[in-house]
Amino acid sequence: MTTLESVYGIHAVEALLQRHPRRVKKLQYQQERNDQRLTKLLDQAQSAHISTEALSKQQMDEQHEGNHQGVAAWCSPSHSLSKNELFDLLDNLDHTPLLLILDNVTDPHNLGACMRSAEAAGVDAIIIPKHKAVGLNATVRKVACGAAEFIPLITVTNLAQFLKQLQSKGIWLMGAAGEAGQSIFAADLTPPLAIIMGAEGTGMRRLTREHCDFLVNIPMKGAVSSLNVSVATGICLFEALRQRQ
Repeated sequence: MTTLESVYGIHAVEALLQRHPRRVKKLQYQQERNDQRLTKLLDQAQSAHISTEALSKQQMDEQHEGNHQGVAAWCSPSHSLSKNELFDLLDNLDHTPLLLILDNVTDPHNLGACMRSAEAAGVDAIIIPKHKAVGLNATVRKVACGAAEFIPLITVTNLAQFLKQLQSKGIWLMGAAGEAGQSIFAADLTPPLAIIMGAEGTGMRRLTREHCDFLVNIPMKGAVSSLNVSVATGICLFEALRQRQ
C-alpha cells in the first residue's frame, strides 16, 4: 500500500491542485475557517473529484505538524527526476540552462526558501545529494510556497561524479565561497551554468569545491561575515537572471 504524503499550507496545496491534481487523494480543512481562499481550494478539489473532510483545529494540529494554515492535502509521493531525465530536459531546453546545486543543506526551511527563489528566478532544476542533506518534506513544501510543485528536484548519490557529468554536457560549475577572489557581480553568468551553494556554516565540501570551474564571493560591507544560505542563493540566482535579461 502506498504511503501518502501530507502537504499543508495555502500556497503549497493550491500549487499541488493546480499542477498535480491526480496525486491528491483527500483535502482536509479546518472547519472554523471560512474565507475566499479556502472556498477556492474546495471548488478546485470538487472540480477534480477529490474528497474533502472538515476537521477541528485540534484534529488538524494532530495530523499535520507545523503551520498548516487550516488546509492540507494527503497525496501520493512526488516523483523526483532521475539523472537521465534531467539530461533529457537539458537537451530539449529552448534557452541557456541554469541549475542550482545545494551541497548538504540540512535545514528544511533553507531548502524551501531556496526552492522558492529558484522557481522565481527561472532555474531549470535543483540538485541535492541523497545523504547528509534534507529531502523534500512537508515543511520544505510549506516554506517553498508552491514552488516545490513546479521546479524539478533531482537527488544524486555521488555528487562529485554528477558534477563531472554536468561538465561533460557543457555546463559550467560556479561555487559560492566567502574567500573567493572574484565578486559574483564581476563574473559572467550567461553561459550554461550550475550555481553551487554550500551547507549552512561549513560551506561546500572540499571535493565539491575542487570540481568548480570558478568561485565567487558576495561582497560584504557590514560587520557580519556571512549570509544565510537561502539569502545568498537568492542573490546569486537573481544576478544570473539580471545578466541573462
